[in-house]
Amino acid sequence: MNVLHLDSSLTGENSVSRTISREVIAAWRVADPTLQVTYRDLAVTVPPQLTGELLGALRFGKAPESAAGVADLAFIEELLAEFLAADAVVIGAPMYNFSLPTQLKAWIDALSRAGKTFEYTPHGPRGLAGDKRVIVASSRGNVYRTPGMVERDFQERYLVEALKFMGISRIEIVRAEGVNRSAEMRASALAEARATIGQIVLAPQAEAVAG
Repeated sequence: MNVLHLDSSLTGENSVSRTISREVIAAWRVADPTLQVTYRDLAVTVPPQLTGELLGALRFGKAPESAAGVADLAFIEELLAEFLAADAVVIGAPMYNFSLPTQLKAWIDALSRAGKTFEYTPHGPRGLAGDKRVIVASSRGNVYRTPGMVERDFQERYLVEALKFMGISRIEIVRAEGVNRSAEMRASALAEARATIGQIVLAPQAEAVAG
């Protein structure tokens, strides 16, 4: 199985989402030693922001006129090919200001291509990337699973809807939230995330072997 592993946090070794995504991959390697992993750090290789020039190329097939536009289009094509080649994707996705880091949003923009990851039909849009499994390593400084807070979540909700639009239905979330409230809550949130990793990565493989 080919897995694309993405990180997007800007906080390096202090990042909870990076810790979780790394541990998802580590557990998956235990469950499947043949796993092939492609790693991309979106905080280091930052996807280009959409411009009028890029949009003209992506939507209307107009060749970029600037050297920067040519380079940006080539990078977007690389990101799309990398995604399409993956059987599964692990996404390190922290919440920044109620939403995603801009570099992760730019990655979504690079993938959202008519005829590639979705298509328009007389009955509405249809996703074309539905054969993938996605595990989201989500971290949030506050707690957003309570009434009155769920409505403020434009991180997981947006990412899940964007992936569903591409036809992906198998989306699992490994979540650590409340990590900025206290050291104790951070430790508890990481313990909960690790338990989830065991449930969705290690336990199914153990059951398959036993069966």
